[in-house]
Amino acid sequence: MALPPVWSAVRVAILSLSVVGLLSVRLVGAGQDSGSVIPAESRPCVDCHAFEFMQRALQDLKKTAYNLDTRTETLLLRAEKRGLCDCFHAIH
Repeated sequence: MALPPVWSAVRVAILSLSVVGLLSVRLVGAGQDSGSVIPAESRPCVDCHAFEFMQRALQDLKKTAYNLDTRTETLLLRAEKRGLCDCFHAIH
């Protein structure tokens, strides 16, 4: 008894999907096996990295704030000096 063409197509599709599924499982397993695994004891924790990053960022912000403060103070002194000099020249 011959199977209708629809059943033949379904069988071919099921076989094809099975082969693709098996190949993808093997590829995923091979990808996980390659490379070296670093033991957890020798890896710094993510929180430590985040803390170090935040600490460096805070130091950079402090330097920037100090530079801005110094720059502002210098500009204010220049403005006061200019105002005093203009006042002095107006008097004489």
